[in-house]
Amino acid sequence: MGAEDRPAVARRDGREPGRAAEVAVDLDDLATLLGDVLTAEGVPATAEASLQLVDADEIAALNAEHMGSAGPTDVLSFPLDGADGPDDAASAGPSADRDWIVGDVVVCPEVAAAQAADHAGSVADELALLVTHGGLHLCGWDHAEPAERDRMWARERELLTALGRTPARDPWEGAG
Repeated sequence: MGAEDRPAVARRDGREPGRAAEVAVDLDDLATLLGDVLTAEGVPATAEASLQLVDADEIAALNAEHMGSAGPTDVLSFPLDGADGPDDAASAGPSADRDWIVGDVVVCPEVAAAQAADHAGSVADELALLVTHGGLHLCGWDHAEPAERDRMWARERELLTALGRTPARDPWEGAG
């Protein structure tokens, strides 16, 4: 799939230079993955999203402000013109006077690295899982209820496998 076939994904590594060196990340690769996830969910190539990498302090502040939770988390998603549910992504789209701004996915590589061994296996696999998870949230997926969680996790597994990103470990085994 070429870049013109997927939504544009702006990318920003907002980590402090010293902290960025602690966990190496291929930001372009993750942005491509986010675009592929959005495409698989029916988001048109004319849409836009963003992917930001932040350090633990910044994601903790975002987590407190937007989720009311203390401490750092691994990924946060901020849908802007998003869908109301996973079956609505393709129809949420642009209006007559503007393009579709899907939203922002914010990932903390520090947290991803800390949990990778017990979750997806490698840091790269964990980051791919988090970007996929965040992308699904932009498309209206949620996991507040057990049935929603099971459906979302099944979709994550399906997408990661289809995109050649099957994690080394099964991050869904025994979770929940």
